[in-house]
Formats: sequence, C-alpha cells, structure tokens
Amino acid sequence: MRIYPIETGNFKLDGGAMFGVVPKVIWQRTNPADVNNLIDIAARCLLLEDGNRLILIDSGLGNKQSDKFFGYYYRWGDHTLDGSLAKLGFHRDDITDVFMTHLHFDHCGGSIQWNKDRTGYEPAFKNAAFWTNENHWQWATHPNAREKASFLKENLLPMQESGQLRFIQRGDTSFLEKSELGFDILFVDGHSEKQMIPHIRYKGKTLVFMADLIPTVGHIPLPYVMGYDTRPLLTLAEKELFLNTAVQNEFYLLFEHDAHNELCTLQHTAKGVRLKNTHNFDEIFS
Repeated sequence: MRIYPIETGNFKLDGGAMFGVVPKVIWQRTNPADVNNLIDIAARCLLLEDGNRLILIDSGLGNKQSDKFFGYYYRWGDHTLDGSLAKLGFHRDDITDVFMTHLHFDHCGGSIQWNKDRTGYEPAFKNAAFWTNENHWQWATHPNAREKASFLKENLLPMQESGQLRFIQRGDTSFLEKSELGFDILFVDGHSEKQMIPHIRYKGKTLVFMADLIPTVGHIPLPYVMGYDTRPLLTLAEKELFLNTAVQNEFYLLFEHDAHNELCTLQHTAKGVRLKNTHNFDEIFS
C-alpha cells in the first residue's frame, strides 16, 4: 500500500481570477505574477496503490485539445502523466479507478484521449472505472453559463458512452471497502456543485487532497477565494469549517495547483488559521 504524488504538467492562470477580490499587491507575495499577470499552476494528481487496485485522483489537462486552446494556458515544464507513471513503474493501462474531484477540464481532461485515427474520443484508461457523483455529473453535463467553458463535452460524454462511468453516493463508504486505507469524502459546493475532497488515512496521518477548495498555499486565508467559484460566500463557510477541522486534527494538505509547494500543515494565529509548515511529500510519507 503506497501513495504517490503524480505531476501531470504545469500551466499558468490569471492571478486576478485566481484570487478574486484580493488585491494583487497582497496575493503576489505568495504567488508572484509574470508580466502578463499570470501565476504558476500545477496539475498535481495522486496515485493510490492498494492491493489489486491502482487509483488515480484527478488526471490533469490531458493533451487532446487544440494548440489554440492550450495557448490560453501557457504550459511549462516537462512533467507528463505518462512520464510520472513510468518513473514509478506503472502504465496508464494499470489504472483500475480514476476518482475525479470534479469535472472541470484541468481536473479530468487527461481521462479521455483521441482514438487512433483521431475521428473520435476514447477513455485514456481502458481498464479503469471513472468515478464522480450524480449531482455533479448533472451539473457538468447541463452547465450554467459561468462554468460552461470549463465543462467540455469531449471530456465527459465519452466516459458515459464507454460504460466506465460510476457514481459515488454521498455517505457511501464502499469506494475503498476492505482497504487498509481510510478514505472519506468531503462534499463542498462553493466552487462547483458537489466537488469531492478526499481525506485519506495513511501511515497514521490524514492526508487531504485539496483540489479547488484551497488550490495553493496562498489561498489559505479565509477571504482568499477564486473568482472562478460559483458561490463564493458558500466557499467562505466551507473553508472556515475545513480550516478549523484541519488544525484540530493535524491534517496534511496536498495541493493540486500549487506548483512550488506539495504539502503543508496549518496553525491557529491571531489572524485566523494560517500556514504552519510546508513539506515535500516524501519528507512526511516516505
């Protein structure tokens, strides 16, 4: 039983969009912007090796979109999903499950690829079940105007057409039934309807895969909420509850989108919950 961070490729996003109402003069202290106001973003996923199951949490942007599409996101670095898997001795055909925190393109785009003659799409993990929840699936396949550009049909419909799509029910504890790993899911609705935040009990500690609830270390302070969130006031309430729970229970937060910090712990301060320490994953979980 092992857990590995999986780097699938870095990109850039507008810093203002990533920090909403927080002024640039403040957020650039933790997330410095380039001349185009873009900040570094990771697409860090998580791989769980558990008995005869190999579970990938999120799958990054993928590589099937057009050059024009990727031109908006300024990909950088040399990380790839296949390369990261290969370094660990795995191949995408070994993946048995792909757990998607939500279905925005930067979290699930790697789940679907072109077919061989590029006439259509097919699952990028031919032996895997694709896990989401029914409420979020309906939200994603009938998108509101605000999120429509993030829910791409070519990422979603082939999962259903392949017969590999599965739904997790709220309160269902069977996703990792009989596993030595404790696996719980926090459902949050501020960023997108029924985003799933995995809590994994591993080596006596609780590891939380943050997805878009807290995308980077710079987003820890309570009002630092992305402009992408559909219900920012609800995000505030969800973050406050989570942050206090995280300090109380000494959670380790694994960041999907922080290109420079993998993991952190939190502490109470006079200004509220703040960063305690950053860590490399292997420093804590080797």
